[in-house]
Amino acid sequence: MTVFGFGLDHTGDLLAQAVLADRYGLDLVGVADHPYFADRPDAYATIGVVLGRTGAVSGLVNVSNLPTRPAPMLARMITGLSALTGGRVVLGLGAGGLLAEAAKLGVPLLSPAEAVRALQEAIQVVRALSGGGEKVTFEGEFYRVTDLAPAAVPTPRIWTGSVGPRSLAVTGRHADGWIPGHAADWLSPRYLRSRPVIDEAAAAAGRDPADIATVYNLPGRITPGPLRVTRDASGVWIGGSAGQWVEELTGAVLAHGAGGFTYFPADDGTPVETALGRWAREVVPEVRAAVAAATAAAP
Repeated sequence: MTVFGFGLDHTGDLLAQAVLADRYGLDLVGVADHPYFADRPDAYATIGVVLGRTGAVSGLVNVSNLPTRPAPMLARMITGLSALTGGRVVLGLGAGGLLAEAAKLGVPLLSPAEAVRALQEAIQVVRALSGGGEKVTFEGEFYRVTDLAPAAVPTPRIWTGSVGPRSLAVTGRHADGWIPGHAADWLSPRYLRSRPVIDEAAAAAGRDPADIATVYNLPGRITPGPLRVTRDASGVWIGGSAGQWVEELTGAVLAHGAGGFTYFPADDGTPVETALGRWAREVVPEVRAAVAAATAAAP
């Protein structure tokens, strides 16, 4: 199933945006995790309140700043949210794009290579501490737990924001989904050189690469009328009318295997609630219908 989400804007009314997304039938809402910035509410505090205010939409921290959130406690937090909401949570994980900023919070300053190894351990710890079963002892380079009972709830979906080859390989070996960095889309050079790394690592680990969804962070304008061009000179998607979005995203799913999209409105003066409404009411239903029709017609 293709997933459709919305990136909450921390400069506006986050809770009102989330309630609208839920009312409009979107699959998830996401919030960034930058705890070193004082002007942003804590990501998991935000997601907890959002999930308490909504009834169907899932919550995603896009993506969790792993250096500042030790994996065993993150496992407890994410399984707790899952238990309280009937599974309405996705675990986004990142090795840490701003490691020096994270270190300002008093956590160790990891090298990029260490951060990737910690990412792999974190996924292993979260999986071990969910789904029930025997008590867990884990002795890793970065995380250790001793004789700890796992939560009874299933392991939430784990999506990474991997960028470099080593973290992409971790995604292929261990994750359920990938959020391409730097808002790369299905036609971008970054995606075209990165996705094969995931697929090769998955196959080497005995996994089906198709089981790892690609869920795009997708910024852009949804305009009242069509634009003459929908991509800039470098090929980056800039948006267009609802119909142009529908055509583009339907093709992304059917021709390129896209697993989902989290929409981020462009800063073009359009009120966030207006952009959210256009996305959820004019674009998403039409893409869902087009994909369903094409799938049903396939031999």
